[in-house]
Amino acid sequence: MLTLNRLSKAFGEKTLFHQVSLQINEGDRIALIGPNGAGKTTFFSILLGELEPDEGDIQRQKNRTIGYLPQETANIPETTVLELAMEVHPEMATLRRILANDPTHHDALDEADHGAAYARYEEIGGHAIEVKAKKILSGLSFRESDFNRPLHTLSGGWIMRTHLARLLVMEPDLLMLDEPTNHLDLHSVLWFQQYLIHYPGALLFISHDRAFLNRLAHSTVELRGGKLTRYRGNYDDYLRLRAESVEQQKAAYKNQQREIERLTRFVERFRSKATKASQAQSKLKQLEKMDRIEAPEEDQVHFKFQFPQPKRSGQRVIRLENVAHSYGSIQVYRQLDFTAERGQRIVLVGPNGAGKSTLLKLLAGVLPVNSGMRELGHEVQEGYFSQQRIEVLKPERTLVEEALDTRQAITEQHARTILGSFLFKGDDVFKKVKVLSGGEKSRLALIKLLLNPPNLLLMDEPTTHLDMMGIEALINALKQFTGTLIFISHDVHFIRSVAEHVIHVEHGTLRHYHGDYDYYLSKREADQTVNPIASDQQSKAATGQQKPQSMNVDKSLSSKERRRMAAEERKRRSAILKQAQDKVDLAETTVNELEARQQTLTDELEKPETYANGPRIVEINQELTMIAQSLEEAMAHWEGAQQTLETIQQDLQAQESA
Repeated sequence: MLTLNRLSKAFGEKTLFHQVSLQINEGDRIALIGPNGAGKTTFFSILLGELEPDEGDIQRQKNRTIGYLPQETANIPETTVLELAMEVHPEMATLRRILANDPTHHDALDEADHGAAYARYEEIGGHAIEVKAKKILSGLSFRESDFNRPLHTLSGGWIMRTHLARLLVMEPDLLMLDEPTNHLDLHSVLWFQQYLIHYPGALLFISHDRAFLNRLAHSTVELRGGKLTRYRGNYDDYLRLRAESVEQQKAAYKNQQREIERLTRFVERFRSKATKASQAQSKLKQLEKMDRIEAPEEDQVHFKFQFPQPKRSGQRVIRLENVAHSYGSIQVYRQLDFTAERGQRIVLVGPNGAGKSTLLKLLAGVLPVNSGMRELGHEVQEGYFSQQRIEVLKPERTLVEEALDTRQAITEQHARTILGSFLFKGDDVFKKVKVLSGGEKSRLALIKLLLNPPNLLLMDEPTTHLDMMGIEALINALKQFTGTLIFISHDVHFIRSVAEHVIHVEHGTLRHYHGDYDYYLSKREADQTVNPIASDQQSKAATGQQKPQSMNVDKSLSSKERRRMAAEERKRRSAILKQAQDKVDLAETTVNELEARQQTLTDELEKPETYANGPRIVEINQELTMIAQSLEEAMAHWEGAQQTLETIQQDLQAQESA
């Protein structure tokens, strides 16, 4: 489909990549990764023909279409959301307006036959495209009432979602995405991820969302140090394979350096001796012809700085009681109760528009409660992180001056280390705040918050504009944090690393899950397995749309029919229970097998005769390492299956006693 032959590109003295090649075939799922500033976006621009390479060429198959979603900006045409999503044919918008009797097209109606317009609309697949566009827009969390909104009335993030919807409706042969999840909420990310799994074309994408990379990538291409290296598998596979490659290169480099040193010593020692001169000359030629192995480029180590810790608060940190909040005539919350205690790490999840950001703002005091009570606990100081925090930055200060402007006494070197971990490297720390982009200001505001943290930290999408190193640095900081954390995020890896309590927000109601994100997923799955209609009924009941249905059998039925239905219900429940028990048994068998193999290898390693066979020792240690990783995953899977089984048992008992 697309072949890149020995491409090179430099800007001034900086070489982004040199003579790199890549083949993209039908059905490929390729993640492009690399350090910040390595040239990934430039690489995309060359593939799209927006930039010319300094060397090399690109071969494209004829009649192949390419679609591209940029990272930040996109044009804002004078159309509605649905019209842009359907813009896969130049006539589409005009024909839709004619058929809708749009008054701006009266002249067209006078001259054109309405039936001909309808026929043409059908010919270019208008109705099928409209159905598809609405389905995709809904998946990306647009409401039906949004479909006819003018694009210019939306925020930048929603405009980017509309452009993404258009690309998915188009289905180009190669879909190129640059940080596509930046403008999506968690619900949309999960939908989008699932949609792309079944996407018919090839994918080439840049992302800092580790879970997204692991779910979609079949191969991972790393752009680093001017080279392009392709690894089979997803991001976790890449980490393992690259570590192995670095170790192999390191060993080869050390061996070659020893050989170079040996040959050099021989040449220097014997080149002036007549009897050894010819041998020395031969060794010298051998040195000159040797293909030198480069020293492997080491990954940056994880930063181990210590963030200052906040003052200890009381046990109850914040409480909302009987709170109501509305936006005009739209009631978001009615009689809302919420309590957070010291040290909790809570993530708010739920569909877009459910009220997560509103809840966070109510907790932060950014929004006033219309009625009810908001109460902070003893010695509680709240801090709210959102894009609006950039307004507190001083434009004329440098980055390092802003970082040092905190009640906590830190050194300039410490401040520069922390700035570096959030992508501000080298002389960047001496830039003025006023020249920073919106994303850079957001990162700087995040640093200032972490350098002087409150004991109640409220964060809305804190990982936006961070690369993987920055996200890991933030995770590291929050793991050290001794206060209370409540946050919203669309980054599954970040949620899994930080959250210990999940609150699902929907239709103005809160449902608490007293466990981490995987526990939340298992509970939700168990709820749907036991009664797939129940959650929908509960949602409708919460908004007054439907009353909960009785679980009792209709008494107007005959006794025989009631016995038959009761028997079918027992059979259904038994099947659900057996399915859950089978998963537990299978997971337990896997754990037992791994533990048995681990014990066998350990016993072998303890035998003295094993140490006479060096290669076997290496094999045993490598297999033990792999088993340890597999065992950790298997134990987590077993625990999740066991939790699901217990939940199903409890729910079935509750139904039987009802």
